[in-house]
Amino acid sequence: MCMVIFAPLFAIFAFATCGGYSGGLRLSVDCVNKTESNLSIDIAFAYPFRLHQVTFEVPTCEGKERQKLALIGDSSSSAEFFVTVAVFAFLYSLAATVVYIFFQNKYRENNRGPLIDFIVTVVFSFLWLVGSSAWAKGLSDVKVATDPKEVLLLMSACKQPSNKCMAIHSPVMSSLNTSVVFGFLNFILWAGNIWFVFKETGWHSSGQRYLSDPMEKHSSSYNQGGYNQDSYGSSSGYSQQASLGPSSDEFGQQPTGPTSFTNQI
Repeated sequence: MCMVIFAPLFAIFAFATCGGYSGGLRLSVDCVNKTESNLSIDIAFAYPFRLHQVTFEVPTCEGKERQKLALIGDSSSSAEFFVTVAVFAFLYSLAATVVYIFFQNKYRENNRGPLIDFIVTVVFSFLWLVGSSAWAKGLSDVKVATDPKEVLLLMSACKQPSNKCMAIHSPVMSSLNTSVVFGFLNFILWAGNIWFVFKETGWHSSGQRYLSDPMEKHSSSYNQGGYNQDSYGSSSGYSQQASLGPSSDEFGQQPTGPTSFTNQI
Protein backbone atom coordinates (compact mmCIF):
# COMPACT_ATOMS: atom_id res chain seq x y z
CA MET A 1 0.00 0.00 0.00
CA CYS A 2 2.86 2.40 0.81
CA MET A 3 4.37 1.69 -2.60
CA VAL A 4 1.08 2.48 -4.33
CA ILE A 5 0.68 5.78 -2.47
CA PHE A 6 4.20 7.18 -2.24
CA ALA A 7 5.92 5.92 -5.40
CA PRO A 8 4.03 8.21 -7.83
CA LEU A 9 4.33 11.20 -5.48
CA PHE A 10 8.05 10.75 -4.89
CA ALA A 11 8.66 10.31 -8.61
CA ILE A 12 6.73 13.51 -9.37
CA PHE A 13 8.74 15.50 -6.84
CA ALA A 14 11.98 14.07 -8.22
CA PHE A 15 11.52 14.98 -11.89
CA ALA A 16 9.57 18.20 -11.25
CA THR A 17 12.20 19.75 -9.00
CA CYS A 18 14.97 18.85 -11.44
CA GLY A 19 13.36 19.09 -14.87
CA GLY A 20 11.50 22.30 -14.12
CA TYR A 21 14.45 24.20 -12.71
CA SER A 22 15.61 27.56 -14.04
CA GLY A 23 17.93 29.91 -12.22
CA GLY A 24 20.56 32.52 -12.67
CA LEU A 25 23.09 34.84 -11.12
CA ARG A 26 23.85 38.54 -11.39
CA LEU A 27 27.27 40.15 -11.42
CA SER A 28 28.59 43.69 -11.62
CA VAL A 29 31.79 45.09 -13.12
CA ASP A 30 32.67 48.61 -12.01
CA CYS A 31 35.45 49.96 -14.21
CA VAL A 32 37.63 52.94 -13.45
CA ASN A 33 35.93 54.65 -16.37
CA LYS A 34 32.31 54.57 -15.22
CA THR A 35 31.00 54.71 -18.75
CA GLU A 36 32.50 51.30 -19.46
CA SER A 37 30.99 49.67 -16.39
CA ASN A 38 28.15 47.18 -16.33
CA LEU A 39 26.56 46.86 -12.92
CA SER A 40 23.94 44.27 -13.89
CA ILE A 41 25.22 41.24 -15.77
CA ASP A 42 22.55 38.55 -15.74
CA ILE A 43 23.47 34.94 -16.47
CA ALA A 44 20.56 32.51 -16.72
CA PHE A 45 20.73 28.73 -16.95
CA ALA A 46 18.21 25.91 -16.71
CA TYR A 47 17.65 22.19 -17.19
CA PRO A 48 19.34 20.18 -18.75
CA PHE A 49 22.35 22.23 -17.56
CA ARG A 50 24.44 22.41 -20.71
CA LEU A 51 26.42 25.19 -19.11
CA HIS A 52 29.01 25.42 -21.86
CA GLN A 53 26.23 26.72 -24.11
CA VAL A 54 25.28 29.53 -21.69
CA THR A 55 27.03 32.62 -23.02
CA PHE A 56 27.14 36.22 -21.76
CA GLU A 57 29.02 39.44 -22.49
CA VAL A 58 31.04 41.43 -19.99
CA PRO A 59 32.99 44.70 -20.28
CA THR A 60 36.77 44.60 -20.56
CA CYS A 61 37.20 48.10 -19.08
CA GLU A 62 39.35 48.90 -22.09
CA GLY A 63 37.11 51.06 -24.17
CA LYS A 64 33.79 49.84 -25.45
CA GLU A 65 34.99 46.36 -26.19
CA ARG A 66 33.02 43.44 -24.83
CA GLN A 67 34.26 40.02 -23.86
CA LYS A 68 32.05 37.03 -24.71
CA LEU A 69 32.28 34.22 -22.20
CA ALA A 70 30.52 30.96 -21.42
CA LEU A 71 30.04 28.92 -18.28
CA ILE A 72 32.11 25.78 -17.80
CA GLY A 73 30.71 22.27 -17.64
CA ASP A 74 27.98 20.02 -18.99
CA SER A 75 25.79 18.05 -16.57
CA SER A 76 23.05 17.27 -19.07
CA SER A 77 23.71 13.52 -19.19
CA SER A 78 23.24 12.92 -15.47
CA ALA A 79 20.28 15.32 -15.23
CA GLU A 80 18.45 13.83 -18.21
CA PHE A 81 19.09 10.29 -17.01
CA PHE A 82 17.71 11.16 -13.58
CA VAL A 83 14.57 12.76 -15.01
CA THR A 84 14.04 9.86 -17.44
CA VAL A 85 14.18 7.31 -14.62
CA ALA A 86 11.74 9.41 -12.58
CA VAL A 87 9.24 9.72 -15.44
CA PHE A 88 9.26 6.00 -16.27
CA ALA A 89 9.04 5.08 -12.59
CA PHE A 90 6.02 7.36 -12.28
CA LEU A 91 4.31 5.78 -15.28
CA TYR A 92 5.02 2.23 -14.11
CA SER A 93 3.81 2.93 -10.58
CA LEU A 94 0.55 4.32 -11.96
CA ALA A 95 0.08 1.26 -14.17
CA ALA A 96 0.88 -1.06 -11.25
CA THR A 97 -1.66 0.76 -9.09
CA VAL A 98 -4.38 0.18 -11.67
CA VAL A 99 -3.46 -3.51 -11.93
CA TYR A 100 -3.40 -3.97 -8.15
CA ILE A 101 -6.86 -2.46 -7.74
CA PHE A 102 -8.83 -3.58 -10.79
CA PHE A 103 -7.00 -6.63 -12.18
CA GLN A 104 -5.92 -8.56 -9.11
CA ASN A 105 -7.00 -11.92 -10.56
CA LYS A 106 -5.12 -11.36 -13.80
CA TYR A 107 -2.11 -10.22 -11.79
CA ARG A 108 -1.89 -13.52 -9.91
CA GLU A 109 -2.74 -15.74 -12.87
CA ASN A 110 0.07 -18.18 -13.76
CA ASN A 111 2.34 -16.23 -11.37
CA ARG A 112 3.53 -14.06 -14.28
CA GLY A 113 2.36 -10.78 -12.79
CA PRO A 114 4.34 -11.08 -9.53
CA LEU A 115 7.46 -12.27 -11.37
CA ILE A 116 7.36 -9.34 -13.79
CA ASP A 117 6.66 -6.94 -10.95
CA PHE A 118 9.58 -8.33 -8.97
CA ILE A 119 12.04 -7.99 -11.86
CA VAL A 120 10.90 -4.45 -12.70
CA THR A 121 11.12 -3.42 -9.04
CA VAL A 122 14.71 -4.65 -8.82
CA VAL A 123 15.63 -2.83 -12.05
CA PHE A 124 14.09 0.45 -10.93
CA SER A 125 15.80 0.19 -7.54
CA PHE A 126 19.15 -0.09 -9.31
CA LEU A 127 18.31 2.75 -11.71
CA TRP A 128 17.27 5.04 -8.87
CA LEU A 129 20.54 4.40 -7.07
CA VAL A 130 22.66 5.02 -10.16
CA GLY A 131 20.60 8.01 -11.34
CA SER A 132 20.53 9.70 -7.94
CA SER A 133 24.26 9.22 -7.42
CA ALA A 134 25.09 10.53 -10.89
CA TRP A 135 22.79 13.53 -10.49
CA ALA A 136 24.26 14.33 -7.05
CA LYS A 137 27.70 14.51 -8.69
CA GLY A 138 26.28 16.55 -11.58
CA LEU A 139 24.63 18.99 -9.19
CA SER A 140 27.92 19.46 -7.40
CA ASP A 141 29.53 20.39 -10.73
CA VAL A 142 26.69 22.81 -11.50
CA LYS A 143 27.15 24.55 -8.16
CA VAL A 144 30.87 25.00 -8.80
CA ALA A 145 30.38 26.24 -12.37
CA THR A 146 27.69 28.77 -11.39
CA ASP A 147 29.44 30.05 -8.28
CA PRO A 148 29.76 33.83 -8.80
CA LYS A 149 33.34 33.80 -7.49
CA GLU A 150 34.30 31.22 -10.12
CA VAL A 151 32.55 33.15 -12.89
CA LEU A 152 34.31 36.39 -11.92
CA LEU A 153 37.65 34.67 -12.40
CA LEU A 154 36.79 34.20 -16.08
CA MET A 155 36.60 37.97 -16.70
CA SER A 156 39.75 39.77 -17.75
CA ALA A 157 38.49 43.06 -16.27
CA CYS A 158 38.28 41.50 -12.83
CA LYS A 159 41.96 40.59 -12.93
CA GLN A 160 42.86 44.29 -12.75
CA PRO A 161 42.86 45.56 -9.16
CA SER A 162 41.63 49.00 -10.25
CA ASN A 163 38.29 47.53 -11.31
CA LYS A 164 35.68 46.35 -8.83
CA CYS A 165 33.84 43.10 -9.53
CA MET A 166 31.23 41.67 -7.21
CA ALA A 167 28.33 39.25 -7.08
CA ILE A 168 24.90 40.77 -6.66
CA HIS A 169 22.74 37.68 -6.78
CA SER A 170 23.69 33.99 -6.44
CA PRO A 171 21.63 31.12 -7.89
CA VAL A 172 19.14 29.40 -5.60
CA MET A 173 19.73 25.64 -5.57
CA SER A 174 17.15 24.54 -2.99
CA SER A 175 14.88 22.79 -5.50
CA LEU A 176 17.83 20.92 -7.02
CA ASN A 177 18.91 19.78 -3.57
CA THR A 178 15.35 18.58 -3.03
CA SER A 179 15.49 16.56 -6.25
CA VAL A 180 18.56 14.69 -5.03
CA VAL A 181 16.88 13.95 -1.69
CA PHE A 182 13.78 12.59 -3.42
CA GLY A 183 15.97 10.55 -5.71
CA PHE A 184 17.48 8.64 -2.82
CA LEU A 185 14.07 8.40 -1.11
CA ASN A 186 12.78 6.74 -4.25
CA PHE A 187 15.66 4.28 -4.12
CA ILE A 188 14.85 3.41 -0.49
CA LEU A 189 11.16 3.04 -1.32
CA TRP A 190 11.69 0.77 -4.33
CA ALA A 191 14.44 -1.27 -2.67
CA GLY A 192 12.29 -1.80 0.41
CA ASN A 193 9.41 -2.99 -1.76
CA ILE A 194 11.52 -5.81 -3.26
CA TRP A 195 10.81 -8.11 -0.31
CA PHE A 196 7.05 -7.55 -0.42
CA VAL A 197 6.92 -8.24 -4.16
CA PHE A 198 9.12 -11.31 -3.72
CA LYS A 199 6.61 -12.76 -1.25
CA GLU A 200 3.98 -12.69 -4.01
CA THR A 201 6.09 -14.77 -6.39
CA GLY A 202 6.21 -18.54 -6.64
CA TRP A 203 9.86 -18.53 -5.57
CA HIS A 204 8.89 -17.62 -2.02
CA SER A 205 6.20 -20.32 -1.76
CA SER A 206 8.48 -22.97 -3.26
CA GLY A 207 11.15 -22.07 -0.71
CA GLN A 208 8.65 -22.57 2.09
CA ARG A 209 7.67 -25.97 0.70
CA TYR A 210 11.33 -26.94 0.51
CA LEU A 211 11.80 -26.08 4.16
CA SER A 212 8.65 -27.90 5.27
CA ASP A 213 9.45 -31.19 3.43
CA PRO A 214 12.57 -32.07 5.47
CA MET A 215 10.65 -31.36 8.67
CA GLU A 216 7.86 -33.71 7.62
CA LYS A 217 10.38 -36.42 6.76
CA HIS A 218 12.07 -36.00 10.10
CA SER A 219 8.79 -36.27 12.01
CA SER A 220 7.71 -39.34 10.03
CA SER A 221 11.03 -41.09 10.67
CA TYR A 222 10.68 -40.33 14.36
CA ASN A 223 7.23 -41.88 14.45
CA GLN A 224 8.50 -44.98 12.69
CA GLY A 225 11.29 -45.28 15.20
CA GLY A 226 8.83 -45.10 18.10
CA TYR A 227 6.62 -47.74 16.52
CA ASN A 228 9.55 -50.14 16.08
CA GLN A 229 10.60 -49.56 19.66
CA ASP A 230 7.13 -50.46 20.91
CA SER A 231 7.06 -53.53 18.71
CA TYR A 232 10.42 -54.52 20.01
CA GLY A 233 9.26 -54.07 23.59
CA SER A 234 6.16 -56.17 23.06
CA SER A 235 8.08 -58.93 21.31
CA SER A 236 10.68 -59.03 24.05
CA GLY A 237 7.94 -59.26 26.66
CA TYR A 238 6.38 -62.07 24.74
CA SER A 239 9.71 -63.87 24.61
CA GLN A 240 10.11 -63.48 28.33
CA GLN A 241 6.69 -64.99 28.89
CA ALA A 242 7.54 -67.83 26.54
CA SER A 243 10.76 -68.48 28.40
CA LEU A 244 8.90 -68.68 31.70
CA GLY A 245 6.60 -71.38 30.34
CA PRO A 246 9.09 -74.23 30.13
CA SER A 247 10.49 -73.55 33.60
CA SER A 248 7.05 -73.89 35.12
CA ASP A 249 6.55 -77.16 33.27
CA GLU A 250 9.82 -78.44 34.52
CA PHE A 251 8.85 -77.42 38.03
CA GLY A 252 5.59 -79.31 37.63
CA GLN A 253 7.35 -82.43 36.45
CA GLN A 254 9.70 -82.67 39.42
CA PRO A 255 7.16 -84.41 41.80
CA THR A 256 6.43 -87.09 39.27
CA GLY A 257 10.02 -88.24 39.31
CA PRO A 258 10.07 -89.66 42.88
CA THR A 259 6.58 -91.13 42.54
CA SER A 260 7.57 -93.27 39.64
CA PHE A 261 10.70 -94.35 41.51
CA THR A 262 8.61 -95.51 44.51
CA ASN A 263 6.29 -97.47 42.32
CA GLN A 264 9.21 -99.26 40.85
CA ILE A 265 10.41 -100.25 44.27
